[in-house]
Amino acid sequence: MYQTIQLIDKLEHTSRLTKEEWIALIEDRNDKTAQYLFERARYWQHKYFAKRIYTRGLIEFTNYCKNDCYYCGIRRSNRQASRYRLTREQILECCSSGYGLGFRTFVLQGGEDGWFTQEKLLELVRAIRKEYPDCALTLSLGERSKESYAELFHAGADRYLLRHETADDQHYRSLHPPELSAERRRQCLWHLKEIGYQTGTGFMVGSPGQTPEHLAEDMLFIRELEPHMVGIGPFVPHHETPFFQETGGTVELTLYMIGLLRVMLPALLLPATTALGTIDPLGREKGIQAGANVVMPNLSPTSVRKKYELYDNKICTGDEAAECRNCLNQRMKNIGYELVIDRGDYRSQIKEENHV
Repeated sequence: MYQTIQLIDKLEHTSRLTKEEWIALIEDRNDKTAQYLFERARYWQHKYFAKRIYTRGLIEFTNYCKNDCYYCGIRRSNRQASRYRLTREQILECCSSGYGLGFRTFVLQGGEDGWFTQEKLLELVRAIRKEYPDCALTLSLGERSKESYAELFHAGADRYLLRHETADDQHYRSLHPPELSAERRRQCLWHLKEIGYQTGTGFMVGSPGQTPEHLAEDMLFIRELEPHMVGIGPFVPHHETPFFQETGGTVELTLYMIGLLRVMLPALLLPATTALGTIDPLGREKGIQAGANVVMPNLSPTSVRKKYELYDNKICTGDEAAECRNCLNQRMKNIGYELVIDRGDYRSQIKEENHV
């Protein structure tokens, strides 16, 4: 019988567990285990980031998508979705507004929309890089060829977010149509790292059919990949998807997995996600206290916010960018943290101390 506290200690000292140990640590968790974990997570969070919370200005620039993922509200088959694409001028205006509010990282996120050709994306990346040379530019555009990723990197993109969603092949097939594969998704992530991107991945917590074994495989994959950022959030059903009647993920397990990620790879950039804030009014604050250190306020025009509906009841769809930032700033102050104007690059000093 594994002792969960001892497993947390082992994870902290070696950054590695076996699959069986991961399963035990997840299955046998309790309030005492969780509180101990969060204490250790905050230790590493404060050691490398103090109480600084990094902001990412999110620009959701298209909700068209060629894919038909069973959990996603902007899936191709959702005929009720009100589709939109931001123009180049609108996207640059979002950046301008965000820059004035202190954002130094922009995240361009969208569905896999063929209207935005490689040339259009390259032009957009170059324009943002030219206008904001001191800012980090993150792309979240789904699966692309290695050549496409490389061109976008050389045009000026610094980071790329591509959640693997689940590392188990069979579980992946249960969440996605046949033309998508976990192997292809993982290969894209390895390509991104090889090219030189600061690479982000992540998974849903509580997705339909998920087991502790699946979560153990996620943690093993993340340990192998060593990404710079990991974004996890609870599965939240959308009413126009095949999973509309499925039970959503919980705050409790999401926070626990955040804490485990912080202890395993202490230098991670780890967001407290909007999905977490959607299922709990204090979800993002709890995420920070569990070890997260990034928030992603929305810079998209309010006229399209509700249309980028990956899941039901998404928060902050009616707030202006300034309202979002000011609200988050106060929320972070309330729990003793501060939002900072900083690119917040991935920190590698942890290896210098032989923690990993």
